[in-house]
Amino acid sequence: MLPQGMLSTCHVLVLVLCVSASEDFDWTKNDQGSFHYGVFPTGFSWGAGGSAYQTEGAWNVDGKGMSIWDAFAHKQGKIFLNDTGDFSCEGYHKFKDDISLMKDMKLNHYRFSISWPRILPTGIKSEKINERGIKYYDDLINKLVEKKITPIVTLYHWDLPQNLEDTYRGWQNASMVNLFNDFANLCFERFGNRVKHWMTFNNPWSIAVEGYETGEHAPGLKLKGVGAYKTAHNIIKAHAKVWHTYDTRWRSKQKGLVGISLSGDWGEPVDITNQKDIEAAERYIQFYMGWFATPLFNGDYPQVMKDYIGIGHFTTRYITQKNYPSGRGNGYFTDRDLAELVDPRWPDPGSEWLYSVPWGFRRLLNFVKTQYGNPMIYVTENGVSEKMMCTNLCDDWRMQYFKDYINEMLKAIKDGVNIKAYTAWSLLDKFEWDEGYSERFGLYYVDFRDKNKPRYPKASVQYYKSIISSNGFPNQREVESWKRRAIETCTSSNQLLAADPLISHMGMVTEIVVPTMCTLCILLSAVFLMFLLRRRF
Repeated sequence: MLPQGMLSTCHVLVLVLCVSASEDFDWTKNDQGSFHYGVFPTGFSWGAGGSAYQTEGAWNVDGKGMSIWDAFAHKQGKIFLNDTGDFSCEGYHKFKDDISLMKDMKLNHYRFSISWPRILPTGIKSEKINERGIKYYDDLINKLVEKKITPIVTLYHWDLPQNLEDTYRGWQNASMVNLFNDFANLCFERFGNRVKHWMTFNNPWSIAVEGYETGEHAPGLKLKGVGAYKTAHNIIKAHAKVWHTYDTRWRSKQKGLVGISLSGDWGEPVDITNQKDIEAAERYIQFYMGWFATPLFNGDYPQVMKDYIGIGHFTTRYITQKNYPSGRGNGYFTDRDLAELVDPRWPDPGSEWLYSVPWGFRRLLNFVKTQYGNPMIYVTENGVSEKMMCTNLCDDWRMQYFKDYINEMLKAIKDGVNIKAYTAWSLLDKFEWDEGYSERFGLYYVDFRDKNKPRYPKASVQYYKSIISSNGFPNQREVESWKRRAIETCTSSNQLLAADPLISHMGMVTEIVVPTMCTLCILLSAVFLMFLLRRRF
């Protein structure tokens, strides 16, 4: 059982390379209590990740321009305790040390993002290219390749150049399609001889809804009823444009893959015999993942979204029909016309929207297999956070979380789902957007009060390393020994951390929080993308 407040996060990277499907998944069974011992297929890739604004720091050095997150975080009251990502983990200066940590863990790949304003300070290629920013990513990529760690690169992980928000209203403006394509093309030109796995956008759902509908994230706009939909439409078109640019100019020379990372929660009908609940659960998934995945696979929005709004894995929820009164007005959340419920037996969360429900992960993976023709899937974010001022490095809840979710992924492979890679989220504790530094996802603890930002391994480092070394869960005796060995390693690390007088009160946990999300990075057929480029909002 996970401790009180445990939540989960998972992202899935999906590449459309269809394979034959095995027999259908039994959707009526949750199979919650079983554990499947076995190993992953040969060549399965294990990794960890982070993103530019969350880890790099160095927000205004070496020619970097301001991003919308720089501006947003500098406004009083936008971020918990008014934290900013100005320095964060100092990853800009410590990337060689971090790659050494990755190598020690035996990671096969590392997922990171390129800061658009770090290489194009105004966001516009024709105005200025910042060669010092280019050099930083060159050095990072070269070091990863030298250590035989595959770079998986996200082009846009939310840090839009502020100049583009000021000048064009950001993703509300269709001009962003070509501007983003220029940025992406520059990255392909400079880094594509070494980078073979690209993601255009990370979680566009969050960009659209939290950035332009609720205002919780940068740029902090509350354009209810239209903002999220216009943003999403322009992002989908921008992805399509970049995909074609790579396909026509670079693919034959660089032999890489380009996709988009989509988040997706699982929605379970409250009553699987009630047609209205079944339809509401379908809407829940389509308004989340299908909003982006269906246009990319099929060239149009999900029919249920068009029916409801009239336009041409954070976690799992039980879903039922809800008819909103007409006075509620229009907006993304009322358009879905559903109610989200949770099982009282699930671990009580620190945040009201996040719960640990491993079996929902398996069901989501099977849904992707069934809905989209069994594409190749890369899990690009999956992890757990603790919400606290300081930490105990013996994070048994995180070890349990990885065990449960990775095992559900192994079951999904047994179901016939074509999963190729898993990325633990995240390598380091880091800036967590509007939550500041109050949540910690890292396998490594970062002491943010020390200007050198030292890293300390949590027990989950050793535990995850054991999973990687065994390529899964070989047998019960071996798996049971992993936790004991991991606890032994964290004891000495705790002693080092406790020696710091600033952290002598470590272990004072307020709550454990685990966001669950799934992201799909999708390689698409050209015919569907050409349709998207022609389509007007």
